[in-house]
Amino acid sequence: MSDALKGKRGLIMGVANERSIAWGIAKAMHEAGAELAFTYQGESFGKRLEPLAASVGSDFMVDVDVTDDASLDAAFAALAASWPTIDFLVHAIAFSDKSELTGRFLNTSRANFRNSLEISAYSFIEVARRAHPLMTQNGGTLLTLTYQGSNRVVPNYNVMGVAKAALESATRYLANDLGPEGIRVNAISPGPMRTLAGAAIGGARKTYKFTEQNAPLRSNATLEAVGGTAVWLASDAGAYTTGETVRVDGGYHVLGMPQPESM
Repeated sequence: MSDALKGKRGLIMGVANERSIAWGIAKAMHEAGAELAFTYQGESFGKRLEPLAASVGSDFMVDVDVTDDASLDAAFAALAASWPTIDFLVHAIAFSDKSELTGRFLNTSRANFRNSLEISAYSFIEVARRAHPLMTQNGGTLLTLTYQGSNRVVPNYNVMGVAKAALESATRYLANDLGPEGIRVNAISPGPMRTLAGAAIGGARKTYKFTEQNAPLRSNATLEAVGGTAVWLASDAGAYTTGETVRVDGGYHVLGMPQPESM
């Protein structure tokens, strides 16, 4: 989809390193002609992001804490000062206490439940509220990232499954709210991927291997595949897709049982 995003501008939130899904999306969008801005949280992530942002010609990076209203307001004010309008936003932000991503969901603590839902789901609503005034002239696209643990039990995914279920529901409600303004809202659901966030989940390597062996395509998704999906959704080709959770998982979600050779 060469030049599919030529002339479009967007904000990428959540790049942790070069293996991040958010980075795969950013790279694909850059290759499709988009201008990019980035947010990060904290100095260490900022240092990792700086050379990546520079490699796609971006000089806009702003530190933001999605649990802090003042931080969000300042970030979007800075963005609006540079760009009066944007065409898309990618929300790739999620967090849970690593110690609660092993063992039984039954043992989820109240504090981590609140924190996980606030950062992983509610932050998308906060971001959408601030981004949509920058999209009211020509419409736009809001994208977030989810995982099949939202609707099926995945060992050790625990409270993140509940958070992603809330995120997917929020995607549908935001799509309905913002549709009259020409703003599309969608979620992308890759299968398990070798990312910093994925590594925090107990048994991540086994989950990755099992999915690869059993998905109809016998492969997990690549960063390039997820990036290409994001380009499609943000481009004019995605003009009538909204409120969807688009799965990029090699078809794993259609299975009712493992493949015969894995049983």
